[in-house]
Amino acid sequence: MATMHKLFRSKFPAIRFLTAVQTLDKHQSPFLVPHIPILPYSDRFFGSRFFHDGRPRGPLWRGKKSIGKEALFVILGLKRFKKDEEKLGKFLKSHVSRLLKMDLVTVLGELERQEEGRLALKIFAMIQKEIWYKPDVYIFKDLIISLARSRMMEEAMQVWESMKNEKLFPDSQTYAEVIRGFLRFGSPADAMNVYEDMKKSPDPPEELPFRILLKGLLPHPLLRNRVKLDFEEMFPERHIYDPPDEIFGMK
Repeated sequence: MATMHKLFRSKFPAIRFLTAVQTLDKHQSPFLVPHIPILPYSDRFFGSRFFHDGRPRGPLWRGKKSIGKEALFVILGLKRFKKDEEKLGKFLKSHVSRLLKMDLVTVLGELERQEEGRLALKIFAMIQKEIWYKPDVYIFKDLIISLARSRMMEEAMQVWESMKNEKLFPDSQTYAEVIRGFLRFGSPADAMNVYEDMKKSPDPPEELPFRILLKGLLPHPLLRNRVKLDFEEMFPERHIYDPPDEIFGMK
């Protein structure tokens, strides 16, 4: 009995549960367990220190844990020497060139996430020289979006042309981000050029690029009206909010 009493008072929920079931009256249903506290999902049976329910917890959820030591060292070094071309070039030859494929791709992705566009371009150029490199639409897409968000539109369009030379085509998200980038850059004409290119794409257009243009072209009613007519033709069941005429400077 003393042993059973110790087990019942155990700090481990699983042991308390099993002990309670064993001490029930033999005529009582084993599925009716009175006086057993319902523990939080993450603490059931194994205790909070032994079981994790898979939900994000802390900064490791953002992917930092997946970056290896070599890749992390290279990222820090690149950012340290980014303003000194001579030191940066030496660092690229001495450390970046030795990275394995996955580490090199990881470095590229992290630089894009941190909006280090110029460094990302250098890493991308090195990846293109690797023996294992094959044109991949997602590598181009991520780099173009990162550059567009950093307002490096000239560089973004250079990568854009390089992608097309590889017989790869942008998707709707890429079009949307490049159009948004040109509108932020104050170049509605360039945004319209990308829009015209999008209409020729083999993939059917989606709403997002149209919505971005319709909002960004408010100061340019003639261009906006062109986009609006196309939108109404392609998406007849969708609605567009038109602001009062005063916003366009008309009465």
